[in-house]
Amino acid sequence: MTESNLTPITDAGEGKTVLALDTSTAALACALVRGGRLLGSIQSMAERNHSVFTVSHVKTLLAEHGVTADELDGIAVGQGPGSYTGMRIAVTLGKTLAWAWGKPLVGISSLEALAFGANRSVMREIGEGRQAGTRWFVPIMDARRGQAYTALFAAEEAGAWERLAEDGNRPMADWVDRLAELAQENKRPALICIAGDLTVHEAQARRLGELLRDQGVACRLVPFDMDGEAIAELGLRRLNAGDSDDVHAFIPNYTQLTEAEVNLRARREAAAAEGGSGK
Repeated sequence: MTESNLTPITDAGEGKTVLALDTSTAALACALVRGGRLLGSIQSMAERNHSVFTVSHVKTLLAEHGVTADELDGIAVGQGPGSYTGMRIAVTLGKTLAWAWGKPLVGISSLEALAFGANRSVMREIGEGRQAGTRWFVPIMDARRGQAYTALFAAEEAGAWERLAEDGNRPMADWVDRLAELAQENKRPALICIAGDLTVHEAQARRLGELLRDQGVACRLVPFDMDGEAIAELGLRRLNAGDSDDVHAFIPNYTQLTEAEVNLRARREAAAAEGGSGK
C-alpha cells in the first residue's frame, strides 16, 4: 500500500530528496522523502517475494511522485542484520542504483531503523512529553535456535537518540538477563520497549517485565514491522552530516558467518593444517 500524505521528519536538515529501502525482514519497506517530509512509502509483507517486487516497487514510488534519478540526493539502504537472502536484495539494488545514477549511498542498521520506527510509533500513541524519563528500545529479529538479532538504543525526553549496545546475534534468554542487569544500574530507564516480530521470543520478552516488576521499570511489547520512513530519516541524518559509504565495498552486516561460510572456513583451515604438517 502506498501512502501519499506528507508527514514531518524531525532533524531532517537540508531539503534533500532520498530514496530508502530495506528487505532484511518479512516487510519490504521503501520510502521517498523530500525536504524532511515523507512523499510516499510502500510496505509489502511478502518475504519470499522480495526479489520479485523490490525493483517494481521502487519504480512505482518514484513514478507516482514524479521524482527522477537526477532529483535524488542519496540512497539509504537497510544493511542488516536480518534474513541472509533478504537483506542482500536491498543492498544489491541500492549499490546498483547508487553506482548507475552516481548518488551517495548510506547504509543504515536495520535493527536501529526497527527501534527508531517503534519509538516514533510509541510517541504517537502516548503523546510527546507524556512519557517522562529515558525510554530504551530493544529491536528483535529471530535468528533461530533461541537466538535473536538485537541491540539496544535510548531515546531521551529532549529527543536525543543514542546507541547503547552494538548489533549482534545473542541468545535471547541471556540477553534478557543482561538487560535486567543494565536496567538496575545507575541510568535506569523509565520504560523498556521490546520491538519487532515477537512471535518467537514473546515469552522471553515478557520475562524481562517480570524481572523488573519491583524495580520501577515498565516493560512493553511493541509488535512492529519495518517501515521505510525510519531508514530514510536515519539516512538523512548521515547524508546531512556529509557521510556516505563506498559503493563497491558496501556489504550486508551479517553479524555472523552463514553455515556455508563456516563450512568453507573449516575446510580451508583443515587443508592448511594438513599442508603445514607436511602430509
